[in-house]
Amino acid sequence: MPASALPELEELHRLIELGGTHLDAQTMCKIAMGSHQFDVLAVTMGTRDPGAPAIGFFGGVHGLERIGAEVVLAYLGSLVHRLKWDKALHDLLADVRLVFMPLVNPGGLWQGTRANPHGVDLMRNAPIDAKEDVPFLIGGQRLSATLPWYRGPERAPMEEESYALCQVVEQSLLTSPFSAAIDCHSGFGVQDRIWFPFAHTTEPIAHLAELHALHRIFDQTHAHHRYVFEPQSVHYLTHGDLWDHLYLLGRERHPQHIFLPLTLEMGSWIWVKKNPRQLFTRHGIFNPLIAHRQQRVLRRHMALLDFMTRAVASHSRWQPDEHERDLHHRQALARWYPELPKSRRSGLVRPK
Repeated sequence: MPASALPELEELHRLIELGGTHLDAQTMCKIAMGSHQFDVLAVTMGTRDPGAPAIGFFGGVHGLERIGAEVVLAYLGSLVHRLKWDKALHDLLADVRLVFMPLVNPGGLWQGTRANPHGVDLMRNAPIDAKEDVPFLIGGQRLSATLPWYRGPERAPMEEESYALCQVVEQSLLTSPFSAAIDCHSGFGVQDRIWFPFAHTTEPIAHLAELHALHRIFDQTHAHHRYVFEPQSVHYLTHGDLWDHLYLLGRERHPQHIFLPLTLEMGSWIWVKKNPRQLFTRHGIFNPLIAHRQQRVLRRHMALLDFMTRAVASHSRWQPDEHERDLHHRQALARWYPELPKSRRSGLVRPK
């Protein structure tokens, strides 16, 4: 592959080579773009114990949002370089499995589009329909691939990239008794947000208590952070959300396991506000174009990704017991679902 083909993929291959035997790389599929062929890679490091906790880091699902891929690559790069000298890191990796998919949609990154080369928005491509009304177009549509947020043809198989992501999650995360994922995106707004499911319904997730406990220890550990932690349904509902699909799949196949999928939505209007000229470029709306701002973004989110790794590895120390679950559940409902009727609150399914 020519050096100029896709810099992010070049960097990923470099890190895989640098990590040597500490990393296990698997090509999930290949995406052809003219004379180029791009690998969709999954990289694993840490323990191979199937009973160990696991966490996945995902980026580049939307090709326009290069900063998401860059954040995941920066964290992977930090870990790879620390392998040479950091004993504490080796101790941590003995207890937890880390999975990386920094470039889920290399074709979209190559052509500078949100969708993949077939015009399909991968975050609208899962076989799940919203239970309530979704906003026109943005909630997912099957009218045409020439319009944004295209879901793909009805009853068609999932796109290769979506299927590859699902395979990685099913094989490496859902099989663990405790796992989490963080999918890095950039989005409109002036605040960085951490979203959790659901996107297809306003109903709360079954593991709401665990999410509230995770949020609490994050607040306590990073007292002055700038993240807004909330369900995606606060803003809008969508069809075909991959993380809703995978969470429900985990509940069906591994009902005793806990899987907490999160989405980091970096507030791209922060960068546009400081550099309004970015509005006139397609990439500028979703990515910091000035070097020092990009570096600041990468530094800022390293703390979040490192926290998530440590929280998953140490989940038994903060995961609520049965008595604490009830308290966390009530507090979470009051915090994130204040308008949910009491009749619906009492009927919520809670994991045993």
